[in-house]
Amino acid sequence: MIAALLLAAAATGAGFQDTDALDRAVAAFTARPIGSEGGARAPVDARLRLAACPMVAMSWRTEAHDAVVIACAGPSWRLFVPVIAPPRVAGAVAPRTAAAVVPVRADPVIRRGDAVTIEAGSDGFAITREGVAIGDAAPGARVMIKVDDAPRAVQAVAVEAGRATLPGWSE
Repeated sequence: MIAALLLAAAATGAGFQDTDALDRAVAAFTARPIGSEGGARAPVDARLRLAACPMVAMSWRTEAHDAVVIACAGPSWRLFVPVIAPPRVAGAVAPRTAAAVVPVRADPVIRRGDAVTIEAGSDGFAITREGVAIGDAAPGARVMIKVDDAPRAVQAVAVEAGRATLPGWSE
């Protein structure tokens, strides 16, 4: 609550939200400074031009406390601020870090120039479009597809050879 009141007074004169005030509010919410365990990974990007908010709401993104959500109801905007995970309790399985993950490069199932069917749908409807792949993509990777009557290419997610789906739609 104190962080929200600090932010209400911290809007800049230009009508934009003060990102330094957002940093202080996140530090107050997490009770940890930026860059420390349990605190924000980095400051809020000062290049953001968010409309000044009279009262923000802060909450954890998940119960894992992996990010702080800063939300403003009017004007409507929302930020996610990643948090450095604190050490796990004894007996818990440690999360895998990026250094411990060995990326496996999958072979592309869609190659540049391939004819591709883009599919999207759910219970009760389905839509498909035909196009030509502009690049290569492995399963689950994004690829640009040129659809004949569209002025710009469409981004899709490769599923299998000759088949893709729109981002956000499951198979």
